[in-house]
Amino acid sequence: MGSRKVLVTGGAGFIGSHLVDRLVELGHTVRILDNLDPQVHPGGKKPDYLNPGAEFVAGDVRDRETVRRALQGVEVVFHEAAAVGVGQSQYRIQHYVDVNTRGTATLLDVLANEPNSVEKIVVAASMSSYGEGKARCPECGIVKPTLRPESQMAAGQWEVRCPYCQTPTEPVPTDERTPRQVNSVYSLTKKDQEDLVLLFGRTYGVQAVALRYFNVFGPRQSLSNPYTGVAAIFISRLKNGNRPVVYEDGQQTRDFVSVHDVVQANILAMEVDLPEPGGAEHRLRQAADHSGHCPHAGGPSEPGHRAGGDGTLPQGRRASLLRGHFPGTGEAGLRAPDFVRRRDARVDRLGSGRPRGRQIRAGRT
Repeated sequence: MGSRKVLVTGGAGFIGSHLVDRLVELGHTVRILDNLDPQVHPGGKKPDYLNPGAEFVAGDVRDRETVRRALQGVEVVFHEAAAVGVGQSQYRIQHYVDVNTRGTATLLDVLANEPNSVEKIVVAASMSSYGEGKARCPECGIVKPTLRPESQMAAGQWEVRCPYCQTPTEPVPTDERTPRQVNSVYSLTKKDQEDLVLLFGRTYGVQAVALRYFNVFGPRQSLSNPYTGVAAIFISRLKNGNRPVVYEDGQQTRDFVSVHDVVQANILAMEVDLPEPGGAEHRLRQAADHSGHCPHAGGPSEPGHRAGGDGTLPQGRRASLLRGHFPGTGEAGLRAPDFVRRRDARVDRLGSGRPRGRQIRAGRT
């Protein structure tokens, strides 16, 4: 494939900036659209890692005129811009719907109604739209559990039970055909982003690909933002001389995928039809212990209480049709020095950020 003109929304962020670097490295002409949200970028300032080989447009994806200008001459759009974080979305409802759903709608409305040369759009979707994911019940077989009830949490019974017979289950990989079951405002808006982009593609004959990211980690992940995921929270505590806190019994299973693998999936999505995200299965206690290999480690992980969020393991069946499958970074990435060697973990963010008010119902995280 020759050089393309590419727009990366949210291109100054964690995943977007790595994608920009790779696109520039491959010789593409890259434009970034980012509003430099202070929660991600302290003081609303450009990060020092921003690639000088890309054009930067400061602006918001919700602003129609800004989007129209950013799309000029663009052939491929990577839509990474989003408000992230399950817990925060439960009380900043209007903000998340506005940024994620309306922002995506604005982008697509411009593409539908203004002259442009866009041939493909790749959207950052989310595993959170699966909800609890699939599980195997020894009595009922493969089931789709719902959120655990408050009474079970209060009793300290952390296992995920079969929705039919209440027998404890074991998680199994969740394939793309699994019905989605959103459990948070964030997951609802990420589902909106995916559905809007794919519907737009079908309607207007534009190639559209949705990549359902799992738990992404790696360098440039903000350690001062409490909504960037469990791996960053572990590292933030370690760099402040504290032990990682593991909620419940630490036996929840998650898929952690390196940002470098996510970037490769995006590049393949631009070049072919069905990309496969790489990832490796780890239990949260393993992730906490692996992150403790950094020089600031405060010791072994310590127990917490209950966990919130969504828990799903991936199974990329449709994506396996790819030619040019890439190896996942896996466990080595959780130990990588470039992930833990950060300067912005000034505050231990465990438990910060949530205001007082209505309690948020928890899933698995």
